[in-house]
Amino acid sequence: MAEHGITSYGAYLPRWRLQRSAAVKANAWANGALAAHGKGERAMCNWDEDSVTMAVEAARDALQGMDRSAIGAVHLASTTLPFSDRQNAGIVAEALNLGESLGTLDITSSQRAGTTGLVNALNTVAAGAAGTVVLCASEHRKSQTGTPQELLYGDGACALTLGNEGVIAKLLATHTMAVDFVDHYRGQTREFDYDWEERWIRDEGYNKIVPAAVSAALDKAGLGADRIDRFMLPCVLRRVPEGIARRLGIRNDAVADTLQATCGDTGAAHALVLLCHALETAEPGQKLLVAGFGQGCDVLLFEVTEAIKSLGPRRGVTGSLARRSPMENYDRYLAFNNLVAKGFGKRAEADKQTALTTLYRNRKMLTGFVGGRCTKCGTVQFPKSYYCVNPNCGEADSQEDFAMADIPGKVNTWTADSLTFSMDPPAYFGMVQYDSGGRLMVDFTDVDKETFDIGTRVRMTFRIRDIDSDRGFKRYFWKAVQVEQGAGG
Repeated sequence: MAEHGITSYGAYLPRWRLQRSAAVKANAWANGALAAHGKGERAMCNWDEDSVTMAVEAARDALQGMDRSAIGAVHLASTTLPFSDRQNAGIVAEALNLGESLGTLDITSSQRAGTTGLVNALNTVAAGAAGTVVLCASEHRKSQTGTPQELLYGDGACALTLGNEGVIAKLLATHTMAVDFVDHYRGQTREFDYDWEERWIRDEGYNKIVPAAVSAALDKAGLGADRIDRFMLPCVLRRVPEGIARRLGIRNDAVADTLQATCGDTGAAHALVLLCHALETAEPGQKLLVAGFGQGCDVLLFEVTEAIKSLGPRRGVTGSLARRSPMENYDRYLAFNNLVAKGFGKRAEADKQTALTTLYRNRKMLTGFVGGRCTKCGTVQFPKSYYCVNPNCGEADSQEDFAMADIPGKVNTWTADSLTFSMDPPAYFGMVQYDSGGRLMVDFTDVDKETFDIGTRVRMTFRIRDIDSDRGFKRYFWKAVQVEQGAGG
């Protein structure tokens, strides 16, 4: 069997960081025990982000410099998919402008969906059923206010590309155990997880299931536990990964930071987030072991190859953590997550039904952000049209598709409108001039009011445009976000 494994990685964490102290302060009157989780911060989605938009951004990070024509499948793992009956991986594939000749798959219903998805994607590659597989894992979990979960959870995504060429981390072994151990659950008609008692989860769950699965994977690889250079086990229970490592004989300095203090637990995505974080500093020859827990356990063992030295820089987890903005406004967090009934006035009452025929016919433009380039004069424009907009050309039927999502630009004009409806007022919008040519009136998001102005460098990001709450439909489009100096991606 040809060597197969990870060929690239990428990650995305939202810019906002909810300060746990703000949530504790707001809820201490009802639950003083929350103070035990009051240190640090957690990644928090803006109102226009969800598990699909974050997956797109993570995949764009992973695909930098790669040949997209070799991609044969896009898989998306999450327990918080925005659509129950519309393929969410299909939206991701369309946004990445990968064409139609590829497979798409949603993987859900377990906190180990990310690692299960990784095992499945690697098997797909090994079987030759697809060229390169893009696996995204993304999570945006809601939690009841005033609970530990509100403080422990975090929003985020990771993407891995899997293939047979340019492998930076080759697969050595996998092992899966399926055990219907219910540490928590979320019923079909429920918004929030229901958790069981922590000692039960630790003693009967993690401490019995994970060691057995890890030992089986090490046996398959013929490798001793002391050879592991990085052990990644997502767990919000303190000292559990260290305790399991000690029992198995894995060195204490090999246990990966769970990023609880700076990010929070990103659910089904977190095992891959930790794996991505490890790959950022991994050296050839190192052995990486990642475990995903949830109604059983998946264990995957990789060996880093020399090819990792030639992989270009990525934003990754480190870059995403560096791109942060503290959020002290707990009420804003509640509104963004629809955890409180917020009145936005009469302008928020418009019917937002999406014309599905129009969405389909314009899917390249709306979801893929594909414009046009005149084959006669080279003028770029968005949207693509029958006639070239260059007044010195005006050629008919001369335009070819021109992908613009990855082309940066600068702000030509902008305004902050406090009258029009916005979930995060004021609404920022204006004209962007793209480096390739072409300009467009766009919405701005994640605006830093102190540094945003004419001439600010921006890039495009895939976001929620608006939400039809009456029918449960989200409409996506591209917005401009400013590029911080020195920030990756």
